[in-house]
Amino acid sequence: MAKIQNSDVKQCSKCILDSNDDPAIFFDNDGVCNYCLHHEVYLMRSGNKKNRDKEFEKLILEIKEKGKGKPYDCIIGVSGGVDSTYVAYLAKQRGLRPLAVHLDYGWNSEMAVANITNTLNKLGIDLYTHVVDWEEIKDLQLAFLKASVVDIELLNDFAIFAILYNQAYNRGIKYVLHGMNVETEGEKLPAGWAHEKFDELNILSIHKKFGSVKLKTYPRLSFFKRYYLNVVYKLQWIGVLNYISYNKDEVKKLIMKELDWKDYGGKHFESIFTRFYQAYILPKKFNIDKRKFHYSVLITSGQMTKEEALKEMQKPIYDPQMFKDDYAFVLKKLGLTETEFEKTMAAKPVSHLAYDSYLKKHYRYNELFFNKIKPLRQLFRKDK
Repeated sequence: MAKIQNSDVKQCSKCILDSNDDPAIFFDNDGVCNYCLHHEVYLMRSGNKKNRDKEFEKLILEIKEKGKGKPYDCIIGVSGGVDSTYVAYLAKQRGLRPLAVHLDYGWNSEMAVANITNTLNKLGIDLYTHVVDWEEIKDLQLAFLKASVVDIELLNDFAIFAILYNQAYNRGIKYVLHGMNVETEGEKLPAGWAHEKFDELNILSIHKKFGSVKLKTYPRLSFFKRYYLNVVYKLQWIGVLNYISYNKDEVKKLIMKELDWKDYGGKHFESIFTRFYQAYILPKKFNIDKRKFHYSVLITSGQMTKEEALKEMQKPIYDPQMFKDDYAFVLKKLGLTETEFEKTMAAKPVSHLAYDSYLKKHYRYNELFFNKIKPLRQLFRKDK
């Protein structure tokens, strides 16, 4: 939903988030927001580098042991971005045998493809690519534009997660290594900036109302299958970058030197559609500039000052020529006229929960179930 601009805006004394970014934001007596406070707690808990190193080393040994006799002992999702590239680099440094998995949904930039190719060739890592039929992706994205919901990237994010889950299970692998990390990304975006990334029901509900193409190659992962893979199959998701001190600028220099990696100029800009979505659709239609949250996290992590962040925020979010090229390319690829596209941009934002969603059903029932059996689970733990 688009946020209503409040003239009486209060900004965090530490980062650059303010009361317009999240109506539920709150501040302590020193004017520090809840996002900074929460992030600071995480940083304090993870500050013991020696303990993190021990935990990571123990985990590496466990992955190697469980992977004996198999072609691969873990899976890594790769996009060509800095985070996943560095995870692949660290995995090989630690002697793991990963399979790289990539989702091709029709929007990869040439630079992203080159980064993936260079990285995996230099590291000697095999690649599995899942290609989604373009007509399916096109139909899904048009459906989300017509639905007027904020998180169009849910389509890509969910598909990536689904591919990783399914490939791990199909190959008998118990570990997925990923580049999501709290130090440079935080834990949770402000309310209304995104939607639950595993909500397959929401995707299918929106597609049923606004789409027409049958989904045959688009990855699937139901609530129940994910539950089975997490609880019964015991698939583990390892946030590798949470076990190290992660400075993104230093890492960029390293992978540029070691892997011939090229910087694409923005967070998740390895995808042309993601670049267009984050730099144009979100700011114009929903009044959301994700740079504010990303920079705020870096401020709390000590990788950027507030003054530097405010200075960066003064710069255009989109290079004018790149925007002009992307605008024409995206509309042509989606088969939209400028009038049709701008009509979707002018439509009033609609909550994802206006459509069917796991959040309204399965997640709520799941929480109620575990609350009911919580005393019983605690009793069994005591008996042990």
